[in-house]
Amino acid sequence: MEFTEGWESPKEILVILAHPDDPEFFLGGSIARWIKLGHTVRYVLLTKGDKGAQDESITSQQVAEIRIQEQDAAAEELGVSSVEFFDYEDGCIIPDLEMRKNVVRAIRKYQPQILVTCDPGNLFPSQQYINHPDHRYAGQVVIDAVFPAVGNRLFFPELLAERFLPFEVEEVWMSLTNEPDVKLDVTEFWGIKINALKKHASQIGDPLDFERRMEDRLQKDDNQAFTYEEQFRRIKFRRKIE
Repeated sequence: MEFTEGWESPKEILVILAHPDDPEFFLGGSIARWIKLGHTVRYVLLTKGDKGAQDESITSQQVAEIRIQEQDAAAEELGVSSVEFFDYEDGCIIPDLEMRKNVVRAIRKYQPQILVTCDPGNLFPSQQYINHPDHRYAGQVVIDAVFPAVGNRLFFPELLAERFLPFEVEEVWMSLTNEPDVKLDVTEFWGIKINALKKHASQIGDPLDFERRMEDRLQKDDNQAFTYEEQFRRIKFRRKIE
């Protein structure tokens, strides 16, 4: 499927996901594409990835510090404008009302026209993989925040006192989905995606082995040239009539 976003002006794009490295793994090529096209991309990550290590000699706090540094470096590689980390415990995301309010605050703070998260309904991405609950619950809390709360002043009225005013998101893009209706050809940005992922050194193991594993995701077109797509499920909200 060939597809262009159809955006007529530069957009503010906010990516809200669970862990450091999720943006680069799920949609690093698309992020690089959007930035090259003149859009602004920001991240909000709900955890600091504090359980992302098997080494028994390292504490969760040390893991978090490493992963924050790695994520900042990866975002810089792609040209991301800012990264904000929430302080929820890795592996323990629960999409409750307090988390929903915090996500509403973040969306109103950054006022993105385009909001990107994870498909909350994707429990089994493949026959070899069970989706991490943090991925699904991050998507769920974002979906629950964006409608109906973000644009309605009666939800979380205490945010009005903090000057976080209602805001209408134009589109939601859900990554890591089994029901895509958008496929972006980001072959051109494969190299920068890999370079950004390599910044997550604590997560990828040997860089050469990692790159070979990632190459399994490449496909060949009719001319036997390698191609790479990233897939999304897209929600376009109806515009209000002025």
